Amino acid sequence: MTAVSLVQLDSSDSEPVGARIVRALELTQEAADGAEMVLLPELWHIGAFATDAVPEYAEPIDGDLVSAFRELAGRVGKWVHLGSFAEIDAAGHHFNTSVVIDPSGTIAGIYRKIHLFGFTGGETTVMSAGGDIVVVPTALGSTGIATCYDLRFPELFRGLLDRSTTTALVASGWPASRIAHWSLFTRARAVENQMFVVACNAVGDQRGVELGGRSVVVDPTGAVVAEAGTNETILRAELDLAAVARYRDTFPVLADRRPDLYG
Repeated sequence: MTAVSLVQLDSSDSEPVGARIVRALELTQEAADGAEMVLLPELWHIGAFATDAVPEYAEPIDGDLVSAFRELAGRVGKWVHLGSFAEIDAAGHHFNTSVVIDPSGTIAGIYRKIHLFGFTGGETTVMSAGGDIVVVPTALGSTGIATCYDLRFPELFRGLLDRSTTTALVASGWPASRIAHWSLFTRARAVENQMFVVACNAVGDQRGVELGGRSVVVDPTGAVVAEAGTNETILRAELDLAAVARYRDTFPVLADRRPDLYG
């Protein structure tokens, strides 16, 4: 069994960004005790709906925020998926970026969110979309990375499956008003791809939007291994990683796919 911890962080506007970064580091260190992987939510430092704050708080990959989590991961000797943060690259473009750090403190994977939420507002007005599907070998096996709104696009998860993913990590800032969709999509993506889905959501109030929590770990059959409530918490779960191969072997639905017809 492999243990994971999800830091369901309160990212309310009332807390200064600097103070929340300090608190997130403390919670991540606490969550790492007894776990092989720690996962945080989406844009937790500014708030997933506080996209107006992106220009002020965006940092490069080698900035202070990522560096602090790299130091922590190396010090505790655990995998850390720091959720996502507002990145600015050398050309001045902003991205909603996830970074996976290995137990030595080395960056093992970088994923820039492909599907930006907001239609004619929100992320779409301040961020650029990523263009790469990312899979990282971690303590959870072949690990695909996705962010929040990505859950609504099953094609992305098929892309992860085709790259041998057995566990998908999802950092999110999903609102309470659509939390039923969150519950549906996390289970659906697990069932249809026969993989673990480990999905960490935030809580709190951001720009008048209440986030829904309900961070969840779903196994390849769609069964819920662990689920959080709607308050800040550390959700812990153990994954039987061998269950992916067992279930794919005993119920080989994926072998009946017809990608030659799907277009």
